[in-house]
Amino acid sequence: MSERRERTILAAVVFAVLLSQVLLYPGIDTLVRALGAGFILDASMWFLAAEFAAFVAFAGVWGAVSDATGRRVPLVVGGALTGSALYAVLAVAPGVTGISFGTVLLIRALQGAATIAAFSLSMTMLMDLPGGHGKNMGAAGIAIGGGTALGAPLGGQLYGFGPLVPLYAASALLVVVALLAALVPERTTVGDGGRLRRAAARLGETPELSIPYAFGFVDRLTAGFFALVGTLYFRTQFELSPGETGLVLALFFAPFALLQYPFGVLSDRVGRTGPIVAGSSLYGLAVVGVGLAPSIELAGAGMVLVGVIGALMAPATMALVTDIAGERERGTAMAGFNAAGSLGFLAGILVGGFVAGEYGYFAAFLVAGGGELALALVALPRLLRLELPTETQPTE
Repeated sequence: MSERRERTILAAVVFAVLLSQVLLYPGIDTLVRALGAGFILDASMWFLAAEFAAFVAFAGVWGAVSDATGRRVPLVVGGALTGSALYAVLAVAPGVTGISFGTVLLIRALQGAATIAAFSLSMTMLMDLPGGHGKNMGAAGIAIGGGTALGAPLGGQLYGFGPLVPLYAASALLVVVALLAALVPERTTVGDGGRLRRAAARLGETPELSIPYAFGFVDRLTAGFFALVGTLYFRTQFELSPGETGLVLALFFAPFALLQYPFGVLSDRVGRTGPIVAGSSLYGLAVVGVGLAPSIELAGAGMVLVGVIGALMAPATMALVTDIAGERERGTAMAGFNAAGSLGFLAGILVGGFVAGEYGYFAAFLVAGGGELALALVALPRLLRLELPTETQPTE
């Protein structure tokens, strides 16, 4: 199989995993109500947080297992099929007598633990490909952005057919993920050590990885913030339906998707530092600008700007992981990056949800944007001092 075809299939896998995940966001309040929740803001927060807490806990585990065994494909296929089954269990949960919302959250956490294997390791398989780290991570980025861009409006429309329909759609998509992943050959080399503790030890052995991890945390914090607080803000402040909310979220995700690949290629040519520095300098300000917008039109324009800036940063940040990590430890390194990103997403949900509940939506936007600025300022000096290797880009 050619490298181009492998890259396309793996990007499709990443796309489908993200699509299944984001389908649930535009009407998350109606979903948790159908699943038996009480207070909607808190229930929505914990339903999203349960999945991402599992992402944080298990991303490193799956990465270490894949490095130790030299096998990624079976873990992607198994994770996707298990996640599919658990999405289906969530969809039928309201019909089961006596099931509590706490049990729903446990099932959601198990689904997250399985799904992160498919997501993190398919991205790692893209890292394993030759052809330029920026190009490969650009393909991952456009898949991530494309899945989220399509998932928001599509999920909003699916909620029109019923609050549980997005769960059934997510289950079906993960079956497709398993079928696609099974087509890809293994390129993995068995890593050194082969123990689960490698996931935790990797950062200590290569402290330079803390730089892309910090920026990955910042980038995903905003995504988590908009998944919960942004969704409920648009629904209440501007009285939007789930379908309309999905379209507003897509104003961020569409440019984020479309610009990932060209910005990834750009980072191969000009280096990682410029795109990351430029993006991080503006990202938090753009987030605060969305919260200040007095109309849905201006808020939508702000979402587009956030998407463009995010697209500039994301592929360069992921490629930086590949630049720094050794070839035999990419699974663990990318798992660490995904764990940091998932922790950021989780922080965006929990901190944003808490602040919005206690102090209002604008305070939550201010904390999210200001937090990104603060983290970026802390990490920027180390990034500027980092010496990166120069890649020679092959042609296909």
